[in-house]
Amino acid sequence: MSDQAYAGDISVVEIWERLQAPAQRLGRSVLVDVRTRAEWAFVGIPDLSPIGGEPVLIEWQTFPTGQPNLDFVSMLEQNLADRNVDKATPIYFLCRSGTRSAAAATAMTTAGYGACYNITEGFEGPIDENGHRGTVSGWKQCGLPWRQS
Repeated sequence: MSDQAYAGDISVVEIWERLQAPAQRLGRSVLVDVRTRAEWAFVGIPDLSPIGGEPVLIEWQTFPTGQPNLDFVSMLEQNLADRNVDKATPIYFLCRSGTRSAAAATAMTTAGYGACYNITEGFEGPIDENGHRGTVSGWKQCGLPWRQS
């Protein structure tokens, strides 16, 4: 038994494999990008169009203040309800490097969603020895589909 407050951690490669699996495609799973509007615009977002999908974009912390988005849970619940997504559907949370996404997965688990996962490497991964992101691991570094928003 894990001491995590959500279903578990998952790598970017594993999430891409899961999202492509017939059992999880076309609304049977959801990718939620919790980064800020600025990150989506300037760094890019996952491109799920090759598998017929689109990520949900809801800020965990608001831009430009960095304040917590106090409406995150209600906003995501409404988005999921609009998509007819039930509380057992796998939800995968992505941020820059895996910290905000873990907090979001915890919040949604607390709200009653049972299959919330944190994408540990995030979109850009950790900082390398030169102080740069995107060179060690992460969605972009692994060559997964992405686009500028």
